[in-house]
Amino acid sequence: MPGEFIRKIKRIYMHLKLSREIKIGVAVIVTLAASYWGVNFLKGIDIFSTSRKIYAVYPRVNGLMRSNPVMINGLNVGKVSDIIFKNDTSKMLVVEMSITHDLPIPKNSVAQIYNADLLGSKAVEIILGNSKEYVKNQDTILSGSKASLEDEVSRQVLPLKAKAESLMGSFDTLLIVISKVMNEKTRDNLIKSFASIRNTIKHLEVTSSTIDTIVTTQKGRMSEIITNIDLISRNIRNNNQQITNAINNVSKMTDTLAAVHLSQTIISTQRALQNFEQISEKINKGKGSLGMLINNDTLYNQLEGSSRNLNLLLQDMKAHPSKYVHFSVFGKREKSK
Repeated sequence: MPGEFIRKIKRIYMHLKLSREIKIGVAVIVTLAASYWGVNFLKGIDIFSTSRKIYAVYPRVNGLMRSNPVMINGLNVGKVSDIIFKNDTSKMLVVEMSITHDLPIPKNSVAQIYNADLLGSKAVEIILGNSKEYVKNQDTILSGSKASLEDEVSRQVLPLKAKAESLMGSFDTLLIVISKVMNEKTRDNLIKSFASIRNTIKHLEVTSSTIDTIVTTQKGRMSEIITNIDLISRNIRNNNQQITNAINNVSKMTDTLAAVHLSQTIISTQRALQNFEQISEKINKGKGSLGMLINNDTLYNQLEGSSRNLNLLLQDMKAHPSKYVHFSVFGKREKSK
């Protein structure tokens, strides 16, 4: 575009054959115009292009500068044309973006500052929204900031750092405990323990060797035993029905014996109850010695009188013992009183 403009000026200059002064004036104007275009081109501003100006407000721009690219889905659609403070009293920054692409941008789109490369160069990415209304020239859209690689690394590394520090502290504590526990006495005990373990392993080796020898020498007998067990199990399997019948017969026999004993016991009990009832009936009627003893008062009265007379006799013997017992040291008998 600038080259075409210069060619047109040259044609006009050649056709008109202007005077020297006019030639100098035209040259100065062309030089100034080219300088103005060059300066703006170096600033990232194309004065001959038709672009839309859109704005976004940020609390901080994180190193964003003029001429940084504006991207949409990885496509460069413009540049950052200016960054200014919103006003003298505000700390908010207004970023002006020149959009040279005619792609429609929804109004709820977000202009997000991010790291364009690993060196930290910044760029603005417009994340398209889903609104049916589109951004016009001089409109302001939403703003945002994407975490940098350093921030992401810090966010991932800080928990690992804290865990590593905690692990180192625990490791130091473990070393201190081990240094306290592993004194000379403990080392001697460990050496003795390892020696005992070694001896135990040797004994186990000897024992396993003995067992191998026994198994080798008795291999034939073990084979015979296994064969016999197999024959027994085979016979049991072949005679399973007969064994089942025998068990059923034994079960029936025990049931029959239990039933016979129970019936005999019930009959004997009934007979004993009947005999006891007859005996109690005879006792109540006064038959027999026990019945007469229970139902006749004569024997009781006689026993009571005998007991009373015996008591009187014992009292008299106690009061007058010489009346019943006579003795003398010299064998002389006393006269009876």
